[in-house]
Order: sequence, then C-alpha cells, then structure tokens
Amino acid sequence: MEPTIFETHRPAEEIIDQSLADTKLSCFWIEDVAETAARYPSLTGDQTVDDAVVGAGFAGLWTAIKLKTEHPERRVVVLEAKRVGWAASGRNGGFCEASITHGEPNAESRWPDETGTLARLGYENLDAIEAFVNEHDLDVEFERTGELSIANEPYQVEWLGESDDPTVETLDAEAVRKRINSPTFLGGEFAPRESANVHPAKLAAELGRHATEIGVEIYEESRVTNLVGDAREPILLETTGGRVVADRVALCTNVFPSLLKRYAFHTVPVYDYVLMTEPLTDEQMASIGWEGREGLADMANQFHYSRLTSDNRILWGGYDAVYHSGGRIKRAYEDRPESFRKLASHFFTTFPQLTGVKFTHRWGGVIDTSTRFCAFFGEAHGGRVQYVSGFTGLGVGATHFAADVIVDRLEGRVTERTELQMVREVPLPFPPEPLASIGINLTRWSLDQADHNQGKRNPLLKTLDALGLGFDS
Repeated sequence: MEPTIFETHRPAEEIIDQSLADTKLSCFWIEDVAETAARYPSLTGDQTVDDAVVGAGFAGLWTAIKLKTEHPERRVVVLEAKRVGWAASGRNGGFCEASITHGEPNAESRWPDETGTLARLGYENLDAIEAFVNEHDLDVEFERTGELSIANEPYQVEWLGESDDPTVETLDAEAVRKRINSPTFLGGEFAPRESANVHPAKLAAELGRHATEIGVEIYEESRVTNLVGDAREPILLETTGGRVVADRVALCTNVFPSLLKRYAFHTVPVYDYVLMTEPLTDEQMASIGWEGREGLADMANQFHYSRLTSDNRILWGGYDAVYHSGGRIKRAYEDRPESFRKLASHFFTTFPQLTGVKFTHRWGGVIDTSTRFCAFFGEAHGGRVQYVSGFTGLGVGATHFAADVIVDRLEGRVTERTELQMVREVPLPFPPEPLASIGINLTRWSLDQADHNQGKRNPLLKTLDALGLGFDS
C-alpha cells in the first residue's frame, strides 16, 4: 500500500495542537443565526389540517411552501421534533449542487438511459433555487461559484477530462494553482454551473420565515411518535403534545427513523465532521488566491470538501465517514477528536502557507446514507402519505427537487419527474445488524485501501459496484 500525500507531508503535531487549542464544539452556521432565527410554538391539543409535513429541514420546508403556494386556501402545518434546520439542514458544508443523483457517475451507472435528463433537471433545479432566493430576497449568502474538483495524487490526474459537459474546464497543476494555491494540487476540473455556496442555517431560517408569511404553520419541539391511517380515512399523527388529523402527509425526517416501517432499513446514519477557521487576513487570502470563491472537493474515495464563508473563513470537512453499530444517533458522537485532528493535519498539508491559523469551531453531523447514494421516494396509504430520504450528503439542492416530486405525487400528477426510473425505484435496504456493521466497516476499509492503491478497487468494491450497492457520505 502506498501512503497518500496527507501521510507523506504531515505537519508537526505542535501545529495541529495549536490550531485546535481554542475550538468550541458548536456548528458555526447555527450559532451564527442563534439570536435572529425565529422560534415557533409547540403543538398542543388536537388539530385538523389539510396537509401535514413532518420535519422542518430543507425537504420539509420546501414541500410546505410548494403545497401552500399551490393551494393558499388549504391549511398546511409543519411538525418538527426540535428546531427548524437544527440537524443536517443547518450543519452541512453549505454546498448547493446541481446534481440530484450524487454526481454524474452515479447516474450513469444506475440510470444510463436517463443520465441526460437527470443532468438537465438538476441544472433546472439549481436555477429554480437561485430564482426563488432572488425573487423573495432571502438573506442566505447564495453565491453561484461553481465547483473545483482536485486531483491530489498522480493516478487521479488520469481521471480528469472525462466529463461530457462542454462547460467543464480541465486544468493542469499550474492552472488549478492559479485558482487556489496548494502544493498538493496536481490538476483539476472546474464546473462553473455545478454548484453554489449558501449559508445553510440562514437558508433554513429564511425558508421558515417565508413559509409562515404565506400562511404555513410551523410547530417546533413537536416530535411525531406515530402515524395511523389507511387509503380512505384521514391520517392521524400523534405527537408529544397533541394530535394532528390530515388529509395528506409528507414525511421528510431525513436520517431519523421512518414512521413507515417498510423503510426502516433503507438508510443508515453516518457521521461527518467539519472544522471552521478564524477569518483570514488579506495577506493570508493573498497567499492562497481563491478569488473565484469556488466550492472545493478532492477526488479520493475518502474526500475532503472546503469553501469560503462571507467573512473569509475556510470550512474544511469530510474524509471520515463513521457508522456506529446499531445505527445509533447520539449527541456524543458529534465530538470525535481523532477526526478533528486528522482534518486539521490534512488542512495544513493542503495549505502549509496558513500555518498558524486557528480553528474556531468544530462540529459533527449525521447523514442519511442510502445504498444508491442519493434520495429515494416512497409512499403509503394509497399515495396520501409521501416519503423521501437517503440524500447521502448532497441534499441541499436535491431537497428542492424532492419537494417538487412529493407535491406532484400528492396531487396525483404524472410529470417528467414522477416518471423517472430514479423516482419510481426504491433501492435495496441495508441488512440488519450485525451484518450492517460488518458490511459497512469492510466497505470503509476497502475504500481506504483503494485510496492507498492507485484507486484500484478490490473484489468487494467491484461486487458492490456490479450490484449497485455501496456506502458513501
């Protein structure tokens, strides 16, 4: 096995220690809106509504807005277990990507006959998000910056230039370093239409604000504990504070257990970790360039992602994707010192000219991974309950597309979206424990081995590829 650049050019332990000395375990994005984000009441008593949405993350908020916009006369409520945008929607990297399939290669391998359509719908979806933000003057720091994919190893350079998109620019080492200056960058691809930066917690807060302004009712601290219904009777949602009877229901609970038992094994929770630097000085910014403010990701299986904030902090995350046996979700899992130290080490390998920069925030979050690496759709009770989950780490933009699908299906419309094979198919579930832990950990080990072996995939990964299965973040 060959060491990676991050192992051969590891910074001194003292540099890592100093950079992490003053970090606090807190999501920068959520902390940034803590004093300005609205608070919503908890549900009490019994309510009868037209449409109920479970989950006040991006998928739930977009769905509620679209339902209320289409039918202003209907009563639409959102039921949230904690606070608007508190989970994955508020604590992700802040990339809003065009892809609704977790990247073009994933679409090509699974739905080759639909690849062109899926790519077009993805770009149309990102355009629609940008138009909505502009039309309603949402304060979400939306920047259509594009995405820079980086080759850090010689074998990854060979992968460059494979995109069918004529707008994608292939860059050699000199060209990529003119964009962002790092000694580890050996080449890259710049996709100008592929991605935007956004402040995720502000987006959640602004979607909540807009939803209530058009008449959606949002209830926080109102966990839904049970769903009862059939194809003919109204759907009953039991919460911690009351009950809601609804004609139609959209379930947008992301990584948290589905209220529909048939989808209990279709996702697993995977923890991802992030660091945020202090604001860079003008001199520090000049040393790295980054004038285009592109979103940044590398091409390894265990990949990093990075971007600039509005005040020129650097967000640096990814690499480790950690599954805990039994699919447990615990707040304690959000603090993983070994992951934060690894991220800090890789940061200074990438940007040695920033030695001395400190990290102010560290946090972790849980991702809903599906076996096909992107969202899937389900339904129950004669289609009056619609379900989406499994975004696998690229959900900021895809949630908007998912909301369109949910509304189409609730309205009984047959559209280009609803007829997609991607939408109509449900992926294979993960196996129960202990097989899930064994399989996921073997897959993680295999991906790490591939990163240390010229990207070559072992028999396990090749078999999973052939079956259309896998594990990703």
